[in-house]
Amino acid sequence: MLQKALTGVEDLDEVQNLEMAVDTRENSLGNFGSLLPKLQQLRLNNSVIASVRDLGTSLRYLQVLWMARCGLQDLDGISSMSALRELYLAYNDISDVSPCSLLEELQVLDLEGNNIDDVAQVEFLALCPKLTTMTLEGNPVCLAPHPDA
Repeated sequence: MLQKALTGVEDLDEVQNLEMAVDTRENSLGNFGSLLPKLQQLRLNNSVIASVRDLGTSLRYLQVLWMARCGLQDLDGISSMSALRELYLAYNDISDVSPCSLLEELQVLDLEGNNIDDVAQVEFLALCPKLTTMTLEGNPVCLAPHPDA
């Protein structure tokens, strides 16, 4: 019954979209993705999540992830979400985006308002063959001149 109250459905196997706010300092999410095998879109905006690892490793079918304003510092573990097509990480404290370079399906990446200060970090993203849209506005790398300029 609790699952229906939280999701509006009887069977968690049918949930494709989920929006919630969590604080992983107090509650571990473990591998909650194993309870939601068809989850394709997850909105965690305004949560407290320091690392993507806090989401576990069982979200391999997730296609769209929103984690704006979560205090996120670390993208380690993002490669376990191999089906990700859209990743919205605006207004966090991310400086290392190299883990995203392993996301072969990634098409949209929003990194606005983070702490990316090294152009080499952006160059890693050239390894994402399908990446067509990236937002970097509000990062230190946008303010500093390129060393070859």
